[in-house]
Amino acid sequence: MNKKDKIKKAAAIRYEKGDSVPKITAMGKGVIAEKIINTAKKNNIPFFKDDSLVETLLNLKLGSEIPTELYEIVAEILVFVCHIDKKRGEFNA
Repeated sequence: MNKKDKIKKAAAIRYEKGDSVPKITAMGKGVIAEKIINTAKKNNIPFFKDDSLVETLLNLKLGSEIPTELYEIVAEILVFVCHIDKKRGEFNA
């Protein structure tokens, strides 16, 4: 299987002010992953590509909180998203 034929995988996390930890709100492979990615693009939601992280998230349950082992990488992603939102003028501290 070459890179072009690689099965797409995706997971979505959500963190809102007041939440104790980010939660997994969507995940899937193949067609489901494509729908998650297309929905993010359609709604101007930033996305971050990390094959290792998505593999780990796919082994968790939908709706579960991010485990402590992933706090550092997820925090980096949230900073990335916050930076994008600030550039767009959509960040409200």
